Amino acid sequence: MSTGLFYHADCQNHITPEGHPETSARLSVILDSLNQPKFNDLIHIEARAAGKDKLSLVHSDDHIQNVMDHIPGSGHYSLDGDTHLSAGSADAALKAVGSTCQAIDEVMSGKLDNAFCAIRPPGHHAEPDKAMGFCLFNNVAIGALYARKSHFCHRVAIVDFDVHHGNGTQAVAMRHKGLFYGSTHQSPLYPGTGHLQDQGQGVIVNAPLAAGSGSRAFRLSCEGRIFPALEEFNPDFILLSAGFDAHTLDPLADLNLNEDDFHWVTREIKQIAEKQCKGRLVSCLEGGYNLNILGQSVAAHVSALMA
Repeated sequence: MSTGLFYHADCQNHITPEGHPETSARLSVILDSLNQPKFNDLIHIEARAAGKDKLSLVHSDDHIQNVMDHIPGSGHYSLDGDTHLSAGSADAALKAVGSTCQAIDEVMSGKLDNAFCAIRPPGHHAEPDKAMGFCLFNNVAIGALYARKSHFCHRVAIVDFDVHHGNGTQAVAMRHKGLFYGSTHQSPLYPGTGHLQDQGQGVIVNAPLAAGSGSRAFRLSCEGRIFPALEEFNPDFILLSAGFDAHTLDPLADLNLNEDDFHWVTREIKQIAEKQCKGRLVSCLEGGYNLNILGQSVAAHVSALMA
């Protein structure tokens, strides 16, 4: 099993204001954790920047231009109360999108079985016309439409286990046939989306979890709702929005998952990928804000990809 690790140092040059939870230190602890001997077989690949053509698969010209026009020479520019730009933000965001598309290329070519993209800024809150929730461009949504356009994957699935609902990704899936968006998330919680009854042109499957839910509720939601729908969709490619902020020690939410849950959900989805789409699977980092356990959580996730 060959697993790629996609990363570029530019992703650490997106600098958020002091005290902001989405910091470059997140990638530092992840890379340290993946530097253990058991990860020696990971294939390290430096990400390339995406061009505007890839951003435009999802985002409007006005949104792209708004982000680029407000990159400051120094300090910060705030797009909203949560979402900020620094001098390195454009390069970081373009490498994050580029990493996702490059990983898809490598998996589709057969050079890799699957991949994890250690990227930031995250993406699943970014809507076609708006940055929000720490996110500038929607990495996985762009990746899904890229896989359809460039590799003729007619059915592309995105599974999101971040504690926050990926409103931006769902907005894209609602507009496009041939996409699947399945999400487990705490509800109610930011951004207030992700309801059971949501529908669109693509397949939308939400599994909201009440505050305080732990492993049992999470696994039952996956087994009873997300996985059967994913199998019925019969994807040609699977993307993961891999957020680790549902961990019991994460400061931004109130679910009670642990590293074993992240390993389990990754293993289960990987098995579906092996059965239905030749194992084609790319995972992209989303949330996870406790630096003491983020590295361990990602290590559990990546070890399941490599198994």
